[in-house]
Amino acid sequence: MTRVHVLVRGRVQGVFYRAEARDRAESLRVAGWIRNLPDGSVEAVFEGEDDRVESMVAWCRRGPAGAGVEAVDVEREEPVGEIGFSVR
Repeated sequence: MTRVHVLVRGRVQGVFYRAEARDRAESLRVAGWIRNLPDGSVEAVFEGEDDRVESMVAWCRRGPAGAGVEAVDVEREEPVGEIGFSVR
């Protein structure tokens, strides 16, 4: 199991980034959460099987069409057994 904390910077709010990230995470069966931050960036935590979390991080680097992702910072964390996915 892998758990990562992700910070996505760029023009990511207002282009359905959170909703598409949730849909992608659910299709990959990755648990966690995602939320907008006041500075326009998006913060998320993803937890699940190693390859599924890596696929989710790769998606974050691309983002949905029009997202304008500038940078993605990824920090590994200890898995906590999170279940489900939420948009905050």
